[in-house]
Amino acid sequence: MRIGLDVSGGDFAPQSTLESIPLLLRELPKEDQLVLFGDEEQIQNYLQSAGINEARLEVVHAPGVIEMGDSPLKAFQQKKDSSIVIGFEWLRKGKIDGFASAGNSGAMMVGSVYAINTIPGVIRPSSAVMVPKLDGGNNIIMDVGTNPDAKPDVLYQYGFLGALYARYVLGINNPRVGLLNIGQEEKKGNLLVQSAFLLMKETTDYNFIGNVEGRDLFNDRADVVITDGFTGNVVIKQIQAMYRLMEKRGLLDDYFSRFNYEIHGGSPIIGINGAVVIGHGISSPLAIKNMMLLLHNVAMSGLNDQIRNAMANYGQ
Repeated sequence: MRIGLDVSGGDFAPQSTLESIPLLLRELPKEDQLVLFGDEEQIQNYLQSAGINEARLEVVHAPGVIEMGDSPLKAFQQKKDSSIVIGFEWLRKGKIDGFASAGNSGAMMVGSVYAINTIPGVIRPSSAVMVPKLDGGNNIIMDVGTNPDAKPDVLYQYGFLGALYARYVLGINNPRVGLLNIGQEEKKGNLLVQSAFLLMKETTDYNFIGNVEGRDLFNDRADVVITDGFTGNVVIKQIQAMYRLMEKRGLLDDYFSRFNYEIHGGSPIIGINGAVVIGHGISSPLAIKNMMLLLHNVAMSGLNDQIRNAMANYGQ
């Protein structure tokens, strides 16, 4: 397994990404290789100063940087020497098995869709995050920002993709899929959610349990919660803000400490021809390490092959 890290991506890069390397090497399987994309001189200087001399490290010189404020599409087209562009080129050619960055999330989405493409039959890829359940385990929420203007058929398919992710990456047998709404009744919600419910309620593609409400994000009613990217993004950022407020006020316990984004590392992009994870721009070395471990798990799961196989019987 060879996984790629964008060393130049993130608000605190390259320091945070470089400092994640020794943490990551201790936890990655010994047979795994780590490919580092960034300024070769910066990377080599850090490795030498940190006394890291690992045969399973490879450095790829990529001096350009897609900044957080850059236009994603324009930057991806123009900054051919950037760490994100070169990383996706290696992923497209099969020279690495997965790629992750805490850099410009728009550029990462451009690379996911246009450089390695969506899996045939997938309408729109989706990003997903995990929210801790009170009694253990996690709820998968998708989408969380990839597609703010989703259509009913897209939400229906997100249920399909989310169920596959829950099964093959998290090991949940027959995962329960719920649709986020303002009530459990079939007629509740806006036209998008009502239309999506009509598609989902008779499905045999996955185990749909009906509408779930905001309070169900933290209990064990479902395993996968489906929503549009606009709503999902608002929900996740509100959860992150509440965690920070509780942390500042000294209110964290064992459960609420699990909401720390550093533990989860990032969001996988589901439905594309490759393993890609996008991290938080403010990622610390710990968060970068966990982003890469998540990437490793997604790549090892064979999720993309499972989606391709499942698409053959999708909707039948």
